[in-house]
Amino acid sequence: MANRGAPTPPIAIENGGAGDARARFASVAVSVADSVLRSLEGACTTMTTDLAATAEAGRDWWPLAMHWALAGETPARAAALCTPGTTEEVAEIMRICNDARVPVTPVAGRSGVCGASVPAFGGVALDLTGLDGIVDVDDASLLVDVRAGMFGDVFEDTLRADHALTAGHWPQSMALSTVGGWVACRGAGQLSTRYGKIEDIVIGLEVVLADGTTLRTGGRGPRTAVGPELTQLFIGSEGTLGVITEARLRAHPVPLGEERAAFGFASFTEGLEACRLVLRRGATPAVLRLYDGRESRRHFDTERDVCVLLVLDEGDPELVKSTVSVTSETCITAGGTSLDPALVEHWLERRNDVAALEVAVRSGFVVDTTEVSARWRDLPAIYDAVVAAVSAVPGCLAVTSHQSHAYTDGACLYFTWAGQPPEGEVEAFYRAAWDAATNAVLAHGGALSHHHGVGLNRGRFLTDALGAPALAALSSVKAALDPAGILNPGKFVLSTPFGETPWR
Repeated sequence: MANRGAPTPPIAIENGGAGDARARFASVAVSVADSVLRSLEGACTTMTTDLAATAEAGRDWWPLAMHWALAGETPARAAALCTPGTTEEVAEIMRICNDARVPVTPVAGRSGVCGASVPAFGGVALDLTGLDGIVDVDDASLLVDVRAGMFGDVFEDTLRADHALTAGHWPQSMALSTVGGWVACRGAGQLSTRYGKIEDIVIGLEVVLADGTTLRTGGRGPRTAVGPELTQLFIGSEGTLGVITEARLRAHPVPLGEERAAFGFASFTEGLEACRLVLRRGATPAVLRLYDGRESRRHFDTERDVCVLLVLDEGDPELVKSTVSVTSETCITAGGTSLDPALVEHWLERRNDVAALEVAVRSGFVVDTTEVSARWRDLPAIYDAVVAAVSAVPGCLAVTSHQSHAYTDGACLYFTWAGQPPEGEVEAFYRAAWDAATNAVLAHGGALSHHHGVGLNRGRFLTDALGAPALAALSSVKAALDPAGILNPGKFVLSTPFGETPWR
């Protein structure tokens, strides 16, 4: 069960608990002077150096780190965990740390799966969950201002109950993640084909820079032409360019209508083609979710080789009816067969359940997901290449996939893979599986990530994914906004003043 309104640990730290946990990256941790700790204590609502608290704040839901937890380890331990209650407190913490050259890693729900919120070099873990609550709702313009530390389920429940509105952003980590985390990692919700990814939903931000300067981006009016839009610079920056403290989001009236459908296809490629044609006709159902044959059997107990496509739309009843009608007609014409719409309800009831991951880890299995995006023309080849490449890694037991977010120009493929390597070879297998999957994706023209971001785990692929000139440009932006390099150092393979980043 999730801790409502608070971080949820992915798995217990064994061998003495969090207080006795060893920090795996301790050798690169930066020491923090007592004078700096005293200044931080006076600068924010809460500051602690408690070993259990800093151990918990030193990890997220990175599956590899769950194996470390069973061995009594946390990835990293900050010297202090600071929990500010206002933007002004965030700014003061940043000024203190910038002057002292102490690394700062923004954390909140810690639901990421790539190690983005791991304080790789120790220093200060900046807990933003104290920045909670909805600040303002503009119903006429369908805009809402919300503080970055508000948890997703609490935010959505409050927005619906008090204002009859929805943000339309429903990640699987809804109860584990915060609004600021969605923005910082460029997340996607399960209804993104209707509402867009977070970068489509955010129109303005409040951000604190490394030196404590506070700025606001965007949000003054729709579709402005006042130079480059700085909002997009910070979306997906994973806390390396600034600390997001507040966001202005698009909202929608709570939907009054809903329609569901399900279809079966003889192959994953045929199902992908049907999805492409649906989007090409202009229909944007909230859910257009296609499973390959193996995932279809696992989730829905279907016949062998049937690839299940789930369809759900919500909104104005007349528009919804038209959308599902176009979608259904297109799917049947493309060779699909109608299935029981109750399959959608089956998915809705289980879509956010992540309990199986802990069970697998405790049973000695290594399990992770690799989500990527690509153009429609490249998706079939990427699917085949990733399945073949990861299946060939010694110790691999299964590789499956589904298409989870679809747009007119392409879609997200979400691969799940599992293996059972010999004792002592967990990390070797994990790295080999990630290398195999990612190299296959990049070789066939796909993007490194669709919504899980980069973090520590994917940093080693960035030069190939972005190209050296683009990565150099990103480094220049980092140097301009954070000259001392204190903000979440080690992420995006950007050089740091603190040494070489672990897990590269």
